[in-house]
Parts: sequence; C-alpha cells; structure tokens
Amino acid sequence: MSFDLLESAKSIFNSNVVSQASAQLGESEGSVQKALGGIVPVVLTGLLHKAGSTGEAGNLLDLVKGTSQNANPTAVGGAIQSGAGGLLSKGSDLLRYLFGDKVNSIIGTLSSYAGIKESSASTLLQAATPATLGTVGQYAAQNNLSSNSFLSLLDSQKDKILGALPGGINLAGILGLASIGDLGRKLGNMASGIGSSATAATAGALHAVKQGGSNRWLWSLLLILVAIILLWYLMRGCGGKQNAAPVADSSAATVPEAPATTARENIQVTLPNGTVLNAYKGGIEDQLVTFLKDPNQQPGKDVWFDFDNLNFKTGSAEITEESMTQVGNIAAIMKAFPKAKIKIGGYTDRTGDSTANLRLSKERAEAVLNALKKENTNSDQLLGAEGYGSQFAKVAADAPDADRQKDRHISISVREK
Repeated sequence: MSFDLLESAKSIFNSNVVSQASAQLGESEGSVQKALGGIVPVVLTGLLHKAGSTGEAGNLLDLVKGTSQNANPTAVGGAIQSGAGGLLSKGSDLLRYLFGDKVNSIIGTLSSYAGIKESSASTLLQAATPATLGTVGQYAAQNNLSSNSFLSLLDSQKDKILGALPGGINLAGILGLASIGDLGRKLGNMASGIGSSATAATAGALHAVKQGGSNRWLWSLLLILVAIILLWYLMRGCGGKQNAAPVADSSAATVPEAPATTARENIQVTLPNGTVLNAYKGGIEDQLVTFLKDPNQQPGKDVWFDFDNLNFKTGSAEITEESMTQVGNIAAIMKAFPKAKIKIGGYTDRTGDSTANLRLSKERAEAVLNALKKENTNSDQLLGAEGYGSQFAKVAADAPDADRQKDRHISISVREK
C-alpha cells in the first residue's frame, strides 16, 4: 500500500487529542476536530510552498527530520495541556519559517472557519505543526530519503494535500498566489528538474560519439560512462547518505541520527518539578534524569552522557535550529535538578588534521554551553566546556564512516548532583 502523507498526519489527531484539546481550550469537540482537519493540509501546503519557492530541499529535509519525534498523539496532547513553551514554542518557530508574516492571517482564517477563538486556533496550530511535519520526517528517515527523493515525495502527494484544503480557507490569497494550483505547478517544475542536469550530460556525450572520429571513441565512451554514473547518483539521491548529520569533514563533533532502519521509541520524561519532556527512550534525557534520580549512582569526571539529537551546520560550530529542542530539554533538566553541575565535552574521530579537530571540538562544546546559558540555565551549574579532538577516539582513521561516527559527539559530564 502506497504512503499517504495526508492521512498519516491526520491519524495523529485522534479522539483523545480532540477531547483533551476541547477540555483545555473550552471549545466543542466538533469545532476542534474541524480546526485540526483544516490545519493539517494548511501546514503541509506551507511545506509544499516552501519547497517549490526556495529550492532548499536539503534544509527542509533536515527540518522535518528534526520534528520526527513530535509525530505522536501524546506529544500533541501534552503540549496543548501544558500551554506556552516546549512544543508550542517549536511550532511557532516552524510556522514563521513556513509562512513568515502570514501566520496571524492564517490563525484568523482558521478561527473563522472552525468557529473557535483565535487563541484556541493559535494553540492548535502551534501544537499540530511539529506533529504534522514530524510525519514527513519519520517517513524520510525510515526510507533514507535524499533531498531529491524528498522533493519527489512532496510532488507525488501535492494533489491530495491541495485538494484537502477547506473551501473556507483561502490559503492562496494569504500566500499571495493567483491560485493554489500555482503552488502545485512550481513544486512540479522543481521536482521535474531533478534529473535534467544528468540528462543533458548524457545527451552531450552521445552527441560527441556521433560527431567524433574513430580516434575519439575512447573519450566519448568515458563521457558516456561518467554521464550514466551522474544520472544514477542523482536519481539515487547520493546513495541515501543525506540522512546523516551534515558534516564538511571528519571533524564533525556530533552524534548522527540513528540509522533509518532503526525505529526509535518516543517517550515522555517527567522531571521532579512536573515538567514533561518529549524524548527518545535511551536518549540523553532519559539517561541523564535516571542517573540524577538514582542516589546510588555517583557523579565524577568519568561520568559522561552523549547528545543523540544534536547537529551543527556544515563545517561550523553553529547549532541547527532543530537541535535546540534537545538543548532546551537539557536546560529544563538542570532547572529541575538545581544541585547538578555539568561540564560539556566535544570529540572527533581520528581523520583530518588533529589541530583543526581539536579547535572545532572546542568551539562546538562552547556553542552548546552558550546555548544552555541562553536557555536561562543557572551559570553556577555550568562548569565550562572543553574540546578533546580525537584524543579519546577508539576507531581507526581508515575505518568505515559508520564506525567512526561513534567517535564524533558532544557529551555532558555530571560532576555534582
């Protein structure tokens, strides 16, 4: 059975979510259901619009993967009940990215369409956006999509998504389009151009064969082979490697995403102060809170926990927007355990220049430390950041990249609790 993006996203907002939202917002269940029924295609249309107008498929692919853990009813229901912050804040950022200054217009339109308060429409939209995009992210990760195949997926789903937009929501007018069909055509043009470069290269090579003499046959054959390889490379989306964390070189001090074939279980981690975090089972939040709660486990310089959903922009120490969710979770944990004190460490694998690796690992560790400070973490709990480069790398420099990934990470050492 073929994948249906729209229906998969809608399935998140089940009767329990509707009931919880209705009770929390003071709206009827019918109105909440109607609002959510409009929100899902609106958000997906925003994704289509962004993909068709910017050409930044790679950035969008990273963005939706960063929301994959939010694609579950528990996360949505918890966000609506807890109010501002957390998932709602993330949803607000995503909406600004997709729609810019049009977000308020969309909220007003949804409010009128569903017959609910604008504040209710805003809460539902903010909570539903990460979950809806997370559905795309889960599929992309599970199927190892590249930026090219990601565009093709959106193009294959666009007709049903656009057809599901309620008549009472004039999204084309809000986005400044003559018609919603314009959006579909732009995306279609973008997707159809995926293999055009490779096709042109193949045609050029064949032309060389026809025009060249016998003394040029070898070069022409080589050109054909190169063109075929290029076409295969584009159609396969670089062999599916896009799923890995973006790195410019071997000094990428980051923990890559879990392989697409490995499903990660979403859980909720409850802190002593009542805060509930959305996390992965066995992830850093789960491990860290378990450790801090256990009086029998002692802190020390040898106690380290690895970030498992933290990435940096290529070749830099700039944390990606999607990674700030986990940084925010760590900040929340520190607030819930005010006696805890931690140190940040950065690590790389053995490949590349050791001096450059040491410098980048330090810069990235410091970036995480500064990000925690910006999340209002008590500075007394932060004992600094240090880069170790490849000093503690265990895998040989000539080992496969999948093995060397284990040596590239940012970690937290618990020194007091």
